[in-house]
Amino acid sequence: MRGSAPEDASRTRHAVLRRSATAVAAAALLVPLVAATPSAPAGQPPSGALQRAFGDAAARYHVPRSVLLGVAYLESRWDGHGGAPSVSGGYGPMHLTDARTAVARDPEFSSDAADARGDTARPLRTAAPARRAVLPAELPSRLRTLTTAARLTGLPAAKLRSDPAANVRGGAALLAAAQRQLGLPASADPAKWYAAVARYGSADDPRSGAAFARDVFGVMRQGQRRTTDAGQRVTLAAAPRLTADAAQEKRLGRAASARRASTRESGAALECPWTVACESWPAPYEQYDNGTNYGNHDLADRPKDQRIDTLVIHDTEGSWDTTLRLIKDPKYVSWHYTIRSADGLIAQHVRTQDVAWHAGNWYVNAHSIGIEHEGFLATPDAWYTEAMYRASARLVKYLAAKYDIPLDRQHILGHDNVPGTIPSTIAGMHTDPGPYWDWAHYFTLLGRPFEATAGPHGGLVTIRPSYDGNRPVYTGCEKAGESCAAHGSAAVRLYTAPSESAPLVQDVGLHPDGSPSTTGVNDTGARATTGQRFAVAGRDGDWTAIWYLGQRAWFHNPRSNPTAVDAKGLVAVPKAGRAEIPVYGRAYPEQAAYPSKVPVQSVTPLPYKLLAGQEYAVGGQVRSDYFYSPTFDVNQHAVVRGKDRYYEIQLGHRIGYVRAADVDVRSSGS
Repeated sequence: MRGSAPEDASRTRHAVLRRSATAVAAAALLVPLVAATPSAPAGQPPSGALQRAFGDAAARYHVPRSVLLGVAYLESRWDGHGGAPSVSGGYGPMHLTDARTAVARDPEFSSDAADARGDTARPLRTAAPARRAVLPAELPSRLRTLTTAARLTGLPAAKLRSDPAANVRGGAALLAAAQRQLGLPASADPAKWYAAVARYGSADDPRSGAAFARDVFGVMRQGQRRTTDAGQRVTLAAAPRLTADAAQEKRLGRAASARRASTRESGAALECPWTVACESWPAPYEQYDNGTNYGNHDLADRPKDQRIDTLVIHDTEGSWDTTLRLIKDPKYVSWHYTIRSADGLIAQHVRTQDVAWHAGNWYVNAHSIGIEHEGFLATPDAWYTEAMYRASARLVKYLAAKYDIPLDRQHILGHDNVPGTIPSTIAGMHTDPGPYWDWAHYFTLLGRPFEATAGPHGGLVTIRPSYDGNRPVYTGCEKAGESCAAHGSAAVRLYTAPSESAPLVQDVGLHPDGSPSTTGVNDTGARATTGQRFAVAGRDGDWTAIWYLGQRAWFHNPRSNPTAVDAKGLVAVPKAGRAEIPVYGRAYPEQAAYPSKVPVQSVTPLPYKLLAGQEYAVGGQVRSDYFYSPTFDVNQHAVVRGKDRYYEIQLGHRIGYVRAADVDVRSSGS
């Protein structure tokens, strides 16, 4: 939901809960817990050293190596992240938590004037006052597993944080300790470690622990092979017949069921798949200011009254604890779900049939579900965990099946892909989850990896750089103009000509003075992201051009290391005889559709034009409508349905809408 508006030469706008640059999201207070191969950095150990470290640690602590490898994969995909802590304060391949050390200085959060509701029928919905996340004086054990690992191994905490081999040894010691605490003997049979794996994943929540253990054993059955971010080649051999110890699985299942039952008894109606840990943390629907205002969402009857066709991926720009405090504030905004980084625990806040105030565009809000992920877009090394990616993917698959939402990037949007409503709102639209969210990995988990669907004459391309090896320079993570830490990215940069020395393409909505886009981490004006499909506008050697915001935009796409794959599909073109057509940020009805009691909503074009000869990938056709909900009294709510129809198109980094009457739709490449 949050994120920042684009970086400007004279100022940097901060969004809701924008974190100070170096403070890590380890302020989260509840922590239990194949792409192209990058070359190993200078000074790194040989590429097989980490594999040997898993074997050595397994032998030392009598933990099956496959269990140790499986747990580490679920925690980090075996990456070390250069010793940087995760969003939840975990270090290294085993995600050993040390929240006190991870918070180098207090996280700072600030407000902005962004309107998450995006509707003029209600007063502007702004951020709550600036807040700080504060760790408790006495951290629970789940926030300091690294300290426990140091005691068990005799290794210094600093070494456990920075040395992957030592970190693996610490994780093995924790697993062995969990097995002893459960009263179970060390065993060479991986099946006998099911309960210990669950405790490693989440000692205080059997639901999260059960989900974690199921995932680990699934990884062990499937097997994995990967080269890490430090160039280490690691392999986990598949064990397709592996099953969990039946007695342990049954006991853990009973405990998880009891926890779920206690949640249901609280009156909560959860909408989550059974394969994830899910709890209710409802947002308030309340009046305030002597009944003159209300928050923080709208009651509705979707999909009966309006179709749900979009899922919006956000990051919180704040800790789990802070996020859960804010959702309880009726004067704040809302979203449907939050997912915890450490273990993938999901909290549901708003019923999916109701409309949350999260996207900054009322049309999108009315047709979408908002999912927040504990994290920070401008801190690349505060990494998203595998547990969170997997829980999120399961939730998205569940919701997509429930509401018949296609699993593609035209319907699974980042908040940074949501369009501004009118020209004046474009610059204030949020930019999360940002360029460091791994869309390729996420869609692989969704079972929809981005693959070529056509030959070179298909007419479209799907953006798909190698995440680990794709490291464009971004600026402004800590200070305006300063380079961010080098990190893998899902985005490619767009130029006005087939050369990296050419200017970046312009976004007249973000830069109305005509200046080119910047490399700012929050400037989306010259950025195409993994999974997005664009119409091909030209090719020149190792460069490909796409139609983007009314212009040709070039990106480096060499055959030896492609950053896009060929595709085919539908494209929209201006109708014959039309020199240009307008683009809109919302698909509102025509004036004649509004009854007298509902104010007519203007259909204002954005400052972008689709010119004759240009093509834009079509995401689907939508019917125009408007959800009128200005009061707490739902009897005064109304849904206005128009005759106008629109096509959603991939306009630039964000989507846009064009009237069906203004365009012809045809197959790409024709």
